Amino acid sequence: MENAVTAVPAAEPALAFAHFRAQFAFETDCWDTHEALRATRPGFVLLDVRSHEAYAAGHVPGALSLPHRKIIASRMAQWPQDALFVVYCAGPHCNGAARAAVRLAGLGRPVKLMAGGITGWIDEGFELATGEAAVA
Repeated sequence: MENAVTAVPAAEPALAFAHFRAQFAFETDCWDTHEALRATRPGFVLLDVRSHEAYAAGHVPGALSLPHRKIIASRMAQWPQDALFVVYCAGPHCNGAARAAVRLAGLGRPVKLMAGGITGWIDEGFELATGEAAVA
C-alpha cells in the first residue's frame, strides 16, 4: 500500500551516498562539537549567534557571542581568513544559525552549522555555561 514515505522512491545508493556525505561539509552535531571542544585546540571558533541576553542565560561553554546580524567583515578580521567557524542558535525551530552561515560564507569564511543548536546540546545532556557574553 502506497503512503507518503513510499510514494517517492528512495534515491539510488550512489546518489544517497553523495548527498549524505556532502552534509558533513555543511554541518556538525552537538556530540562531535562537544568532543572537539575537549581538545586544547579544537580547530574552530564556536559562535553563539543568538542575542547576548540569550547567550547569558545559557550557552555552550567556550562559545563566543556574536548575533548573526553583527557578522560583518570588520568584526571577522580578528581571525585568519581560513579560520573555521561553527555556528549555532536556539535549535531546529530557529534559522539564526543558517543566517549566520550565509553571512560567513558570503564573507569567504569557512563555516559549519551545529545541528540542533542549544536544544540539541541540552538533549545530549551537556552542561550550559551562564553569565555575561564573551563577545566576539
